[in-house]
Amino acid sequence: MVLGLITTKSPVLEDKQVVISRIHEAAKYVPLDRLYLSPQCGFASCEIGNKLTEEEQWAKMRLVKEVAEEVWGR
Repeated sequence: MVLGLITTKSPVLEDKQVVISRIHEAAKYVPLDRLYLSPQCGFASCEIGNKLTEEEQWAKMRLVKEVAEEVWGR
């Protein structure tokens, strides 16, 4: 199951601990080894794209990587 917990609609970076808590909440219903983390949608999910700079997009992807490493290991 893929958890789209990182929004692509806003440049505001999610709180890492909140994302981790949400993953652990989902793990109460689905085993952790069957859960995955991703952005909730593409960064250009509409014709004009979303109002995020390239750096803001990369920051979101770094957050996904950091959370995944912390929750599931390297």
